[in-house]
Amino acid sequence: MPELTVFSRQQIAPTFDRPRPDRLVEGNPARTTWEHFTSPRGDLSAGIWACETGAWNIAFPAGKDEFFCVIEGRLRISDHDGHAAEFGPGDAGVIPAGFTGCFAVLVPVRKHFVVVDRGS
Repeated sequence: MPELTVFSRQQIAPTFDRPRPDRLVEGNPARTTWEHFTSPRGDLSAGIWACETGAWNIAFPAGKDEFFCVIEGRLRISDHDGHAAEFGPGDAGVIPAGFTGCFAVLVPVRKHFVVVDRGS
């Protein structure tokens, strides 16, 4: 029987990365991911993500959506037309499949995330 995933009860080893150099807009922020859950098929993952200040271009592939909720810090997401939204603690949003734009971390951020990847 599947078990309930309780983030606060797990000791997850983080993974570290930085934006791809060809996508950098500002800085070279370190990003940390604690992936608390991955579905058996690999099409859904959830966890906590943290990042230093900086900005980079994003391009979500078809079939991949991300829900997120900011725990702390502040970020701004702008689409390719320049329309932007800012998110702070308690704010949530969805980055839809096929979205292109810029992801900017204004104040070091931590957020919950859930990614659905129908392309897996």
